[in-house]
Amino acid sequence: MEDDADLRDNYADVFRDQGYTIDTHVDRPSAEQAFEASLPDLAIIDIGLGREPEGGFALCQWLRQKSRSVPIIFLSARDSDLDIVSGLRMGADDYVTKDMSLPHLLARVAALFRRIEVLKNEPAIDPNKETVFGHLRLDEQRFKVAWQNQKVDLTLTEFWMVHALTLHPGHVKKRQQLMQEAHIYVDDATITSHIKRIRKKFIAVDPKFDCIDTVYGMGYRWTASDA
Repeated sequence: MEDDADLRDNYADVFRDQGYTIDTHVDRPSAEQAFEASLPDLAIIDIGLGREPEGGFALCQWLRQKSRSVPIIFLSARDSDLDIVSGLRMGADDYVTKDMSLPHLLARVAALFRRIEVLKNEPAIDPNKETVFGHLRLDEQRFKVAWQNQKVDLTLTEFWMVHALTLHPGHVKKRQQLMQEAHIYVDDATITSHIKRIRKKFIAVDPKFDCIDTVYGMGYRWTASDA
C-alpha cells in the first residue's frame, strides 16, 4: 500500500520480476475492502495513505485483528524511533525505510515467507501440549502466551522470540539467533524494538516482570527469577 503512484508501480514491478503476485492499493479503504474478500500472504504498508497521514498505522491494526499470522512490513520514508516503535507496536513484523536498497528489502520479504513455509512444514504438535516455565505458559499449537494465568497478547514474531529465549533459560541469545529462531530477517534495531514491546506487554500484566535481561554487546536471556 503506497499512495505515490510512481513509487507504487516501481516496487510492484520489482516484486513481479522476482515472481511474486502483487496487488496494489492507494489508500486504506480500498485495501481493507480487498482484504475483506481475501487476506494477503504478506502486506507492505506505508504510513501515509491517501489523505490519512497515519492511515498505514490504522490499516496495520485492522489487518492484525483479522490475522495474527499475516506478515506485515512497514515501508516508509519516516525513520524516527517513534514511528518505528509505533509500527511494531501496531503489530508489524518489520519496519524498513525507503532509502533501503531493493535487494535488502527483497531479502527481508523472502525471510518472512520462509517463516510461513517453516510453520507449514513443522511436525504436528500435540494440541494438549504446553510449555510451562514458572509463571509462563506457551501454547505452541495456538501461538498463545499466558503469564500468571493471564493472557499476554503477542504477535507471531514476538511469540517466537519468547519461545527462543525460553528454550534455554539463562543462556544468552544473540540477536542473530533470535532472528533465526523467530524465522525473520531484520536489523538489530528492530530486534531491540521487539524486545522492548515484549517487555511492556508482560509488564502490563505483571508490573514486577523482569525475566528478560539485556546482556550488553551480546544479546538477551530469559532469567529464572519467576520460577
